[in-house]
Amino acid sequence: MFNSNKERQMEIEMVTIDELVPDDHLLRKIDRYIDFSFIPEKVRSYYSEDNGRPSLDPLVLFK
Repeated sequence: MFNSNKERQMEIEMVTIDELVPDDHLLRKIDRYIDFSFIPEKVRSYYSEDNGRPSLDPLVLFK
């Protein structure tokens, strides 16, 4: 009885975000049809290249 629990603790399950989001999800459709490449240029002036911590990708923040 106790061995099965211990064996399960040693198992690893690898899951990607792609596997968690259904193919027909609304956000997948939005991503497919909208080109977000304009965002980095629009927000470039708000990011400092040589001061402070490295910034996050604006596309990641927006999405």
